[in-house]
Amino acid sequence: MRIIFLGTPQIAVPTLEKLIDWPKGEVVAVVTQPDKPKGRGKHLHMPPTKIVAEDFGIPVLQPIKLSKSPETVQAMKDLQPEVLVMVAFGQILKQPVLEMAPYGVVNLHASLLPKLRGPAPINWAIINGESSTGITTMFTDAGVDTGDMLLKREVPIEKDMNAEELGQVLAKAGANLVIETLEHMLVGSLRPEKQDNDQSTHAPMMGKELGIIDWQKPAQSIHNLVRGLVPWPGTSTTFDGKPLKIVKTRLPYRLVDISGQTSKPGEIVNIDDVLTIACGEDGSDRLEIIDVQPANKARMHAKDWANGVHLKPGQVLGQL
Repeated sequence: MRIIFLGTPQIAVPTLEKLIDWPKGEVVAVVTQPDKPKGRGKHLHMPPTKIVAEDFGIPVLQPIKLSKSPETVQAMKDLQPEVLVMVAFGQILKQPVLEMAPYGVVNLHASLLPKLRGPAPINWAIINGESSTGITTMFTDAGVDTGDMLLKREVPIEKDMNAEELGQVLAKAGANLVIETLEHMLVGSLRPEKQDNDQSTHAPMMGKELGIIDWQKPAQSIHNLVRGLVPWPGTSTTFDGKPLKIVKTRLPYRLVDISGQTSKPGEIVNIDDVLTIACGEDGSDRLEIIDVQPANKARMHAKDWANGVHLKPGQVLGQL
């Protein structure tokens, strides 16, 4: 089976590697996003999938926008693919690409469709406080994650797992599911299933404003937000008028006796053994801060930061 793979970030790499090793397939090209400048020096960095492709001598195509690059589409067509496999490519495919291969375009989506359609299903599964999520292979159509579903696998979300960790688990499980899907495809045993649009939910793009912590929210909701926005865009608050990234949090392992205490949301209530913050509308909830990152500094343990700024109980995070 001749395969063109479309995908860009690290989460796409396990599937690409599985396809390269699959004895029944041949990856004839990898289509990925262009190299991008990173770091202070703005040096160009190759997408992870391009690095893998070049290691195996597989041709790489890098259109800025595939829908506006007819020469790339023609180059793909000339390779006579039998199927296109897509994982986190980041572009919507137009009809000439959708109709290019006899078996169509198989997309791996990181949710149990029709739940969490959109570009950030891993993040929103955690932000929403889900205890499980999953992966779905599907036929890509002209919509956004609306095509017929093929195979699914459910994956549990551990209580302190962040989006980056969940992504790694889903990437490995998804790679196996893609191979299983293609195996079924070869023998004609796939049974595509229409999505129930009435059951769909959305996982929209994330922006930095989403990561601004509202300490009036319950501790569980804040903990979910911190976990869900790793590694980007991250969560933040302010201290002494300066930005402070909240990198890692934890819900208290034991119930905290707060009888007789009156706290403001965002107030530091303990710095003895662990940095503990008051949350919730009435400040009655508690969240432990494990790691932070002050402006222009490296990530550090919250206790070390607290000692460095001479933090005292009663001071409040989030005040300008």
